[in-house]
Amino acid sequence: MRGYWTFQRRGRSSPVINQEKTVRIGELAEAAGTTTKTLRFYEDQGLLPPAERTAAGYRDYTPDALARVDFIHRGQTAALTLAQIRQILDVRDGGQAPCEHVRNLLETRLANLDEQIQQLLVMRETIAQLRVRASHIEPDTCSADQVCRYL
Repeated sequence: MRGYWTFQRRGRSSPVINQEKTVRIGELAEAAGTTTKTLRFYEDQGLLPPAERTAAGYRDYTPDALARVDFIHRGQTAALTLAQIRQILDVRDGGQAPCEHVRNLLETRLANLDEQIQQLLVMRETIAQLRVRASHIEPDTCSADQVCRYL
């Protein structure tokens, strides 16, 4: 038997899955704030377990699929790759809490971000110096083989 559930998602009311009913892919996509194409991709990539199929071949998702998609979105917000998110889900699906793995991934991601920020600061300083040198444009001092002496 099919039905709808009602839930609050980020402050707005959306169709929701009855905790004992299944929903079709379009209903799950709407409830999760994503597209059916994305849900199929998640399933193909092993992020979502394969949905049960109706006799007509439609995907029927259980209510826990919504929480899983929400977790995937939270992982993406934390700049984790889908491969990393799949690792976390695999640990959880194996019956263990993935907290330590998540912490390690977040520490690595944070270190990577710090490194990127430093590289961007160095690049910014280089560009700022080039801009200062180019503040008084003198096209006559540029030779054709240089293209532009300010770079």
